[in-house]
Amino acid sequence: MKPADLIELLREFYRDKAALRHAHAAGAAHVADYDFNNTYQYIIAREDMHLRWVYDAIVELGGTVDDAAPAARRVPGKGAAAQTAVLQEDRDGAQAFVDRWRDRVAGISNARQRILLQVILGETLEQKRFFEQALAGRTDLLGRRADGAGTPGEVLPTRWVE
Repeated sequence: MKPADLIELLREFYRDKAALRHAHAAGAAHVADYDFNNTYQYIIAREDMHLRWVYDAIVELGGTVDDAAPAARRVPGKGAAAQTAVLQEDRDGAQAFVDRWRDRVAGISNARQRILLQVILGETLEQKRFFEQALAGRTDLLGRRADGAGTPGEVLPTRWVE
């Protein structure tokens, strides 16, 4: 693979992953359950790191990065129905992302860049597993609490309230 082709593939991967990250950030506003919302915050933080890795790889190869503009996300329903819809869409989106990129990443001849993207694909599958577990009602996504410990109430849909 020529360096220019590798840069363009990395740029496309970056844009696709950035779109997924923006969708997760928009979807988190509809996920009121504390445990599930905390998982979204973890996923978004990891995706920020993924994007930084790919950004650095592109720049190191002499390319430039165009940031993807956040797209509006339509969420059907309200409350628990909206939360379920977001989790289902994000589960399916994670799998679609991996399906789109798995074979293309496997064909990259530069081992460093191939392994980098394979790590990101693996973590994206882990995110899919989080969404599946949340849909199943699991609350121990990021760890287990002491017996009887919990957080009552819900997360607000906006970060700051004035």
